[in-house]
Amino acid sequence: MNIKEFLSPSDTLIDLRSSDKIRLLQELARRAAAALDLEPEWISAEILKREALGSTGTGGGVAIPHARIQGLSKSFGVLARLNKPIDFNAIDGRPVDLVFLLLLPANPAGQQLNALASVARKLRDPACLRDLRSSTGAPSLYDVMTA
Repeated sequence: MNIKEFLSPSDTLIDLRSSDKIRLLQELARRAAAALDLEPEWISAEILKREALGSTGTGGGVAIPHARIQGLSKSFGVLARLNKPIDFNAIDGRPVDLVFLLLLPANPAGQQLNALASVARKLRDPACLRDLRSSTGAPSLYDVMTA
């Protein structure tokens, strides 16, 4: 699945400031809710409910928080590079500086799993991570993620 199908340039953020994991997830949920015309508290609650099952910090400074959202018709993403890494309880214990929030339709289907797999595959690639971290602006961050 092509990441361009669920990530737009306007939902690519650079040097986002956040003091902790919960505030970061709430901020990303607020941004997603505004773009989707949904209630931010509802999205935040779903993301935090998923996070309570286990950290979505996948290691290497990367997190892919995700949740299924009732009423969502297609996958939606927000990519953020933080101005300063934060503790995310990642599997490797390292702080996180790259976060891809992924909202998926509630109805299970292969397409949604493909979206998550596409993001995870991209964010495991050392060359992609290097380029994301050295990007000078949001447009370049978007280009690297969607290349």
